Amino acid sequence: MVQVRGGIYLVTEVHAQTRLLETSGRIVPTSHLVHLSSLMNEALGEVLSVLWEHEPGARVFESLALPEGKGFDPPEQMAAFLNAVRWGAASNAEVAYIQAPFRCGVAREEYQLDPLVRAVEMPRANLLIADDVGLGKTIEAGLVMQELIFRHRVHSILIVCPAALQIQWREQMRDKFGLEFMIIDSERVRSLRRERGVRSNPWTHFPRLITSIDYLKREKSLRALRDLLPSGEDAAWPRNIDLLVVDEAHIVAPSGSGKYAVDSMRTQAIRLIAPHAEHKLFLTATPHNGYPESFTALLELLDNQRFTRGLKPRPEQLEAIMVRRLKSEMTGWDGKPLFPVRRLKEIPVSFTAEEKAIHQALRKYGELRKQRNGQPGNYLVDFVLKLLKKRLFSSPLAFLKTLETHIATLQRQTIKADQRASEVSLRLNFESLEENDFADESEYESQLVESLELAATRFEALSPEEQALLAQMRDWAETAASKGDSKLHELIRWLKREIAPEGRWSDQRVILFTEYRDSLYWLMDMLKQHKLLSKDRVLVLEGGMDPAAREAIKAAFQASPADSEVRILLATDAASEGIDLQNHCHRLIHYEIPWNPNRLEQRNGRIDRHGQRFDPQIWHFVSAEYLNQPYDGAPGTLDGDLEFLLRAARKVDQIRVDLGKVGPVIASQVEQAMLGKRSGSLNTTSAEQSASRARNSLRFERDLRKKLHMLSDKLQSSARSLQIEAKYIQEVVECGLELAGQPPLRPAELAGIWPHQQGRFTSCPIFHMPALSHQWAACSEGLRHPHTGNPRPITFDADLVRGRDDLVLIHLNHKLVQMCLRLLRAEVWSQDPKLHRMAVMQVPDHVIKSPALLAFARLVVVGGHKELLHEELIMGGGTLWEGSFSRFKTEGEKHPLLNTAWAEPIAPALAERLLAAWPDCQADLLRALNTRLNERSKTILNQLNARCEKEVKNLEQIMDELAAQIETQLKRGEDEEIEVGSGETLPMAELLKELNSDELRQFKRDQDNLSHRLQRIPAEKTRESEAIRQRYAEPQARLFPVGVIWYVPASLAGRA
Repeated sequence: MVQVRGGIYLVTEVHAQTRLLETSGRIVPTSHLVHLSSLMNEALGEVLSVLWEHEPGARVFESLALPEGKGFDPPEQMAAFLNAVRWGAASNAEVAYIQAPFRCGVAREEYQLDPLVRAVEMPRANLLIADDVGLGKTIEAGLVMQELIFRHRVHSILIVCPAALQIQWREQMRDKFGLEFMIIDSERVRSLRRERGVRSNPWTHFPRLITSIDYLKREKSLRALRDLLPSGEDAAWPRNIDLLVVDEAHIVAPSGSGKYAVDSMRTQAIRLIAPHAEHKLFLTATPHNGYPESFTALLELLDNQRFTRGLKPRPEQLEAIMVRRLKSEMTGWDGKPLFPVRRLKEIPVSFTAEEKAIHQALRKYGELRKQRNGQPGNYLVDFVLKLLKKRLFSSPLAFLKTLETHIATLQRQTIKADQRASEVSLRLNFESLEENDFADESEYESQLVESLELAATRFEALSPEEQALLAQMRDWAETAASKGDSKLHELIRWLKREIAPEGRWSDQRVILFTEYRDSLYWLMDMLKQHKLLSKDRVLVLEGGMDPAAREAIKAAFQASPADSEVRILLATDAASEGIDLQNHCHRLIHYEIPWNPNRLEQRNGRIDRHGQRFDPQIWHFVSAEYLNQPYDGAPGTLDGDLEFLLRAARKVDQIRVDLGKVGPVIASQVEQAMLGKRSGSLNTTSAEQSASRARNSLRFERDLRKKLHMLSDKLQSSARSLQIEAKYIQEVVECGLELAGQPPLRPAELAGIWPHQQGRFTSCPIFHMPALSHQWAACSEGLRHPHTGNPRPITFDADLVRGRDDLVLIHLNHKLVQMCLRLLRAEVWSQDPKLHRMAVMQVPDHVIKSPALLAFARLVVVGGHKELLHEELIMGGGTLWEGSFSRFKTEGEKHPLLNTAWAEPIAPALAERLLAAWPDCQADLLRALNTRLNERSKTILNQLNARCEKEVKNLEQIMDELAAQIETQLKRGEDEEIEVGSGETLPMAELLKELNSDELRQFKRDQDNLSHRLQRIPAEKTRESEAIRQRYAEPQARLFPVGVIWYVPASLAGRA
């Protein structure tokens, strides 16, 4: 064992570098290449190779020493020291205990432990976390990450998510789990290449990365990633990525709108990297889009040893990897819903005759345009009509600006026939405008103008009637933009009633969502006109904002109304995606109903999520005429269109769990109705039936309440066994600060906690962080309130921070605790120790008659690749009687000492006698430790061997089942029926006739892949089995003594 570069390492190999002496002809060593494996808890198993003679300060530990015995530490310090060692002991053989819940700063729920417990028990943690929206999938993923990192199973992590969620992921991992991630995007790549050269590969600069799926799918991004990945059939061995996390995983599944789902560029990007990830977490609330082949393709990306595209997943395999709970299933002990229930509410509007006439004028203008442009140009008219109608539903100003742009492009129409934009370029431009999620509204507006100009090149000249309609609509829009319309006036009444009653601001808050920046700023002007734009009462979130400004607005809205004056948040979709706004707001108003159901649900999810304490209220505007009357299902008028949109919004709320399948159907019917192509009511029956079948395939018989009890027991048993309690963490911090020469914690006061009137606490549970110096100053990062900027007190009690933002939880992974733990653990190897690593405790006389000793040591088991397999803290000891040492024969003899001991000073003369006796005890105590090492090693090695064989057996069984499924699938004939995306089943021969060219290519590619997959299974099974056996091969158990506690009878403690 050696000390190199400030770390402690085990020597695994030594290679001598030699040279020939010319004078004697002898070969002599000149230096030694030494291969090392780290023994430090935070870097256990990491390897290092050094030239020994050239390493400054390198030293060899000749033996594993017990404490020198020069004095005694206070028992409190000794307890903190042993807990520091105990909390660093990670085991992959022991799955009964978990530590991640104690290493995060979140108010965790019991149900969120399910993925964590599963991941610990799985050789490869491949999980589809498909919980309902707002149940905390990010927290669940973070817990799994934290545990796998602690167990040294994961070092490198790649998170792939939608672009708008990158910052949220980085902040959540940093603030709640203490994990730093780097975002890889175009800006970061440019920065890295300026700093480190144009050949710098962005994927190698940090072990934990976040990137967007749309950045990853670009050819340049994939090319840089391919450079790091092995190629060929054996690309998966060894795997280069420890953990791959894909958020909103449904967007990487093959997409489909016809009979068969086809791979997208997103699918292809994940397919490239998935085989190179040892563990994978896929997160989505909508795992099944109704296409069986799409769902199985997603499963294959997650775990291609259990699933293959096109094969119906075996229920037991699906249940093994899938975690899915719905809010509707989650109930408390009394059977009542565990989460607030979303409520849809209406704001009735009495539209004027003029407003209805403008709606009809737009419809009439569209009809005339189609007549003049003819059938081939209908798609142009539909595109322009959609732009105008969406903005008409939004605000007069948004409508006016788009209308004026349209008129201006038509008036500038001097394009010759041969200079007109092609139909292909137009369609691509329109699709790009509609499908892209623009993070910056200015980019959207710029492309909008370009699209309208392109459309104008193929429009016929305006007729007098069309010109009159455009003039009529523009005149109305100019007037309404300055004075407001009926909907605006109802909004003002609502705000004055609910948010600022009788002219006085209440503590209630509301979010106003709109699709368009023009509407956003128009609403601000209107609020100002109606004296609702008081200082700091209204804030705006829009796309393209500086990230710091965006975070400041989020912090203000999430802060308590007592600390932040904001009451109204105006937001666009581009700015709000990925932001949690539920802390002190349960009201949300859609100023217009988006035609895209996903966007509608995205908005609702800002307040309807984990942490919401009240029933979320989702408000929509609806015509007063239709509010209490039967609906005749006739869109086309202003009242009818709004009613149709409201029905769509209600349907989206009803089928939230099936949005992946039913959402596109709703979007299509809404667009048809708004363009005058649909006269009937909304009809999603067929899609809902198909979605129901898909949903039922994901339902497993399980007792959720029983599962929650099991998870709760697991958490409590972990806390007891590892002694992870608030008071013990506090002891570690107090001891660490004292040893580091830093000022101590200072008790604080906080309303509702301390002083406590009912006497809940016997001592102050909250503290001010002291003024720490040097590298310790970094421990104060994150203590300032995100909105007020005031320093917040800290606590070690997780229950106290639930529902509060004025208090910071100091958990095991917090920088303060980590620095204290490292300082204490370093005492084992320190050349200038501050602890004696020896203490004295008193016990009742009936427990022992003479002094006893317990020595504590780390038992570390490493496998064939020097990978940690197991670590624990063991004890060995015995009693002293008449100068001789008698070893404890059983663990039961030690427990009375641990359970009955207390800390109280002993007579100085007795302390001197114990220290004098110490040298004669060391050899006996080491033998006792080694005896315990041998006993535990046998048990542990048997457990590891059994686990190895179980993993191999399970792997071989899973892959044999997969091979059998593929063989059966390949034997089916053309008469065999296949389920398609619509939910119907068709004979294969008939299906092939109905597929378009892209779908047919994908189908044939999938069939070819089945044959190829079957051929590769035998060799893959052999390699995977060998990899498992290599991991557990030649396990070696090692002993590292850490400390000693003397126990003396109380009657002896006060005398010599």
